[in-house]
Amino acid sequence: MAKCAVCGKAAHFGNNVSHSHRRSNRIWKSNVKSVKVKISDSQNKKMYVCTSCLRSGAVERA
Repeated sequence: MAKCAVCGKAAHFGNNVSHSHRRSNRIWKSNVKSVKVKISDSQNKKMYVCTSCLRSGAVERA
């Protein structure tokens, strides 16, 4: 569920690499919060928004 409703930022996949260079799968989850967002003057909606969108002001909290 870690996907931003504003920018679409989601999980990234890659490898853990040990000292002996053996690889195993890993995942980087985006920092997504459940936030009440102001859509219009009278409407609020609950969305999943990443913290970079919250900090940049792309979304206004209700």
